[in-house]
Amino acid sequence: MSFTVAIVGRPNVGKSTLFNRLVGRRVALVDDRPGVTRDRREGEARLGDLDFTVIDTAGLEESAPESLSGRMRAQTETAIAQADAIFFMIDARSGPIPDDRYFAELVRRSGKPTVLIANKMEGEAGQSGRYDAYALGLGEPVALSAEHNEGLPDLYDALRAALPAETAEASAESAAPTGPQPIKVAIVGRPNAGKSTLINRLIGEDRLLTSSEAGTTRDAIAVGLDWHGQKFRIHDTAGIRRRGRVDEKLEKLSVSDALNAVRFAEVVVVLLDVENAFEEQDQRIADLVEQEGRAIVIAVNKWDLKEHTGGAISKLREQADEKLTQMKGVPLVAVSALTGEGLDRLMQAIVQAHETWNKRIATSALNRWFEHATESHPPPAVSGRRLRLNYITQAKTRPPSFVLFCTRADALPEAYKRYLVNSLREAFEMPGTPIRLALREKDNPFKGRAKFKH
Repeated sequence: MSFTVAIVGRPNVGKSTLFNRLVGRRVALVDDRPGVTRDRREGEARLGDLDFTVIDTAGLEESAPESLSGRMRAQTETAIAQADAIFFMIDARSGPIPDDRYFAELVRRSGKPTVLIANKMEGEAGQSGRYDAYALGLGEPVALSAEHNEGLPDLYDALRAALPAETAEASAESAAPTGPQPIKVAIVGRPNAGKSTLINRLIGEDRLLTSSEAGTTRDAIAVGLDWHGQKFRIHDTAGIRRRGRVDEKLEKLSVSDALNAVRFAEVVVVLLDVENAFEEQDQRIADLVEQEGRAIVIAVNKWDLKEHTGGAISKLREQADEKLTQMKGVPLVAVSALTGEGLDRLMQAIVQAHETWNKRIATSALNRWFEHATESHPPPAVSGRRLRLNYITQAKTRPPSFVLFCTRADALPEAYKRYLVNSLREAFEMPGTPIRLALREKDNPFKGRAKFKH
């Protein structure tokens, strides 16, 4: 039986630091200022021999429901409702303050088993705050330093006591064989392109905070999705601005988080705004995805705002082929995150791009193509000497990667390599996916032998 734990508390008590510690890597952004986390974030956690889902949440603050802070609080309340148990965290150095007492009552009313955590216990400053935490009425506080990895064995014991039945079965469940893994997808684009709105529409709930103000999303949030039986793990990311405009520390962390999401993804959806699609920054983002070797799908958002004239999609496809020459035939889908238009086509394009990215070509078919391609367009002579291309083989998938054995590998012109890649793409129906072509020189059987003089 799997179980879920939500980490809650007021801003800047160390929730994201504990979240990162439990999932085993830096997933959530951490900064000294309060309010960095805005959406709730889920991760697969491990504590001792327990495997479970942990939810990081925004700091609890009293505010109007319609404000950004109010909607952040609503996200936290949803996490509490979903959780089987709650880690309620306070800052031991400051001790409980009125906000802690107010929100402790909120947690108590939920009826969920709760573990009280007095974080930042390193040094003597946290000792008195830990004892004051008893006044919150949530039982004995667990002394913890998430930053310094201290106190986790005590947290393990407290979690076992809070959820005895669930934790007793968790280890056996985590060791059970798993089914097919979900397709990992990252949604990237410029700020305010509609990434969070798109994911909310896909999963059918206001899971991620949205706003007309650019920059609402700060770190890469992952959500699960089952679409007609196919499972996905979709990462929302912060908008990627031009490097010259990224000057604040927190935004640099956000952009770095987005780039990490691209590197861990299998398929990347580059989301464009229909009103200014294929701007220079869109092209830079697409180039980044291609350089990382991820499968790519272009989604043009806010299609509901576009006047539907004949050939509009065809014109966008022409733009894509013109601007993204290294990704000829890249899948392009018009969508509206607001109305849901085109989402079935988008998900089908993601599945197809994933299949293409994993494509392996039979050696016999590859050889037939290679013979035809080199006969119809032979490699050029360089310095009066004909280059000899011997044979080609597929080295790996994800993305499709090939090794071409030839003479004088360093002399083969880039234009001819592009010809081979485009021909491969067309012959084996691999539109848009990155294709890697490496050149290797065949070993010279006479190399190293003594030269005879006549």
